[in-house]
Amino acid sequence: MHILIVEDDRLIAENLYDFLQSCGHQCDFASSLAAARPLLAEGGIDALILDRNLPDGDGAALARSLRSAGKMLPILMLTARDTLDDKLAGFDAGVDDYLAKPFALKEVEARLLALQRRHTALPRSDAGPLSLGPLTYDASAQEVRLHGQLLSLPPKASRLLAVMLPHPNRLFSRRELEIAIWGHEQASSDNLRSVLHTVRKAVGDGVEIQNIHGLGYKLVSR
Repeated sequence: MHILIVEDDRLIAENLYDFLQSCGHQCDFASSLAAARPLLAEGGIDALILDRNLPDGDGAALARSLRSAGKMLPILMLTARDTLDDKLAGFDAGVDDYLAKPFALKEVEARLLALQRRHTALPRSDAGPLSLGPLTYDASAQEVRLHGQLLSLPPKASRLLAVMLPHPNRLFSRRELEIAIWGHEQASSDNLRSVLHTVRKAVGDGVEIQNIHGLGYKLVSR
């Protein structure tokens, strides 16, 4: 992976850089939002490690601007701000995973690899719209439509449909869906159930996510 590390603490950045390079990844480094933006604009970045407290602003603002521009590269937020509200703010900005300092370097790489697997499982942006009954997902525009009407879905709900829609009637295990959405299994099934509830409420009677008791879930047309 080509990883951009956005971190203003030089020692932390060097430790991340050296470790990830030793694992076979290519790394770039930026100590501020201003330094990170041109590197991201050049393209070729596969994943982003992002601090929040940067000299010229909050890293969450960069995550939000990337998502608003339709850039879906995996983002791991790595910060000392570890309260629940801080984490929720990061996820609301569009980050894929959140790891509080101090951290283990091996865990950073493991989470990045999980995010990469999840990212590559999503439809390519140039693959064209995917449809099932009245439901359509356009990967290039990151849009979900029902009967032609745009649905306003949170990122995790959109990602769930992006993973399931190319494979109608396929049985997905809870583990598969959790890795696709969060990059790793969840301690409780409540998180996945919450995302499923959001999707079911949004798609109404057009399509259905069936719960196959003890096995997993299927997306089917009604």
